[in-house]
Amino acid sequence: MSIFTRPEEPARGPRPSFSRARLTEAAIGVADAEGLKAISMRRVAAEIGAGTMSLYRYVSSKDDLIELMLDAVSAEYVPDGVEPTGDWRADLRAFAERGRQVVLRHPWMAPLVAARQTAGPNRILMMERALRLLEPLGSSTDGLLTVIGSVWAYVGGFVATELAEREAFRASGMELMEFMTAQGAYIQSVLDGGDYPMWRRMLAEGGRNYVDPEARFSYGLERLLDGIEARPPS
Repeated sequence: MSIFTRPEEPARGPRPSFSRARLTEAAIGVADAEGLKAISMRRVAAEIGAGTMSLYRYVSSKDDLIELMLDAVSAEYVPDGVEPTGDWRADLRAFAERGRQVVLRHPWMAPLVAARQTAGPNRILMMERALRLLEPLGSSTDGLLTVIGSVWAYVGGFVATELAEREAFRASGMELMEFMTAQGAYIQSVLDGGDYPMWRRMLAEGGRNYVDPEARFSYGLERLLDGIEARPPS
């Protein structure tokens, strides 16, 4: 049985002392702070001051809890009051930008979004909104799904790289260009042979703008939107 078809309150036994929403909120807080590996029934129970076994009155397993977490966070993709404007490009841009920010706020989501196709209420609403904002393209449903999949693959890949860069910085204490500078002696020894003119140019001129993730994300997204606009799917 899907966790979303299971009654929130047990049919028998004492009245629940907390809600499924409270349980989900606590689990998201733990995952945001400590990562998905920190999620266990015992850890989340401790967070809300409950006994471990009491959680099983709300969910059958840790997998159920993760389904609830993913669905709850999916609500952030479709904030209240935000409706399609009729400008598919502007709407899709905003959707992609929100998607990036959602995963950056909840890094534990990154490996799960594509792998776990949650069919909870917020996930269903998110997909409905994405399809609606693309209606002006006039494409078939398969075409619209292709557009959504392409944009989401770009967002997911970019954010995965961004999170990896953040983790590398956390582990080393060095930003990307600082890391490159630290490798300077070896790199220079290779470049002295004269076989890598573009590397020499990059080190002399570049790097300052490249390290801005906002600019990189926007550039790639705009080029993807250009392609969709030039050749919309049938």
